[in-house]
Amino acid sequence: MNNRPQILVVEDESHLAVGIKYNLEAEGYEVKTVGDGPTALKTLEDDAYQVDLVILDIMLPGMSGYAVCETIRDAGNDVPVLLLSARTLAEDRTRGFDAGANQYLTKPFDLDELLSRVNNLLKIHLQNRGKPQVSSVVEYSFGKSQINFETYEVTVADQPVRLTKQEMKLLRYFIDNESRVVPRSELLEKIWGMPGYINTRAPDQFIRRLRKMFEPDPAKPVHFLTIRDAGYRFVANPESAAEDSLQESPDAS
Repeated sequence: MNNRPQILVVEDESHLAVGIKYNLEAEGYEVKTVGDGPTALKTLEDDAYQVDLVILDIMLPGMSGYAVCETIRDAGNDVPVLLLSARTLAEDRTRGFDAGANQYLTKPFDLDELLSRVNNLLKIHLQNRGKPQVSSVVEYSFGKSQINFETYEVTVADQPVRLTKQEMKLLRYFIDNESRVVPRSELLEKIWGMPGYINTRAPDQFIRRLRKMFEPDPAKPVHFLTIRDAGYRFVANPESAAEDSLQESPDAS
């Protein structure tokens, strides 16, 4: 039985695909390369081939890497996805994360950085494989919001709101950790599958979007708080939190 992690490389530039495959195999991984999105999706559906990581180029013929990633996530597959792209704009990275990617690496990339990211993504994925989901929350409400995590239906003040899977994943993590200060590094590891030390604006961008959707006044958040030099905290009931704070500090002026 083969216990080596299996990586699927989706890249239409054959010379680049061959180079990536060669270097990953030198690290002890088993690698399969395909040149288009539909073939990649078919490979992922094949039970005989257990994919532990997908390295996915964005610019593919016929079906973009964004569309491939979205299809993977819509099928309920949580395999780590590392996007490769020559695009360097922040909105391109944001679109990749919205599609469900774990990491985004810009071409041309340094080989050592690619190998480091692959190693970290696989480490986290293989550690979490088979672990049951801790959260049992299906429906949740706070403020004027109603969320159903099973159907992905969200309303704010009785108006439907559309969240991406990544936004829902972040929201659920905050709800599961209500009132606890969650370090930025923890969000990177748990939500994006990145090492906690990586410098990226992804958490800030996503939290800004949650504030825009759920806060009465996004400029003065009461639910999704930034705790300076510590991380972020979700507060479902700001009034109760304020009362508890006063009870704990009766002499506060």
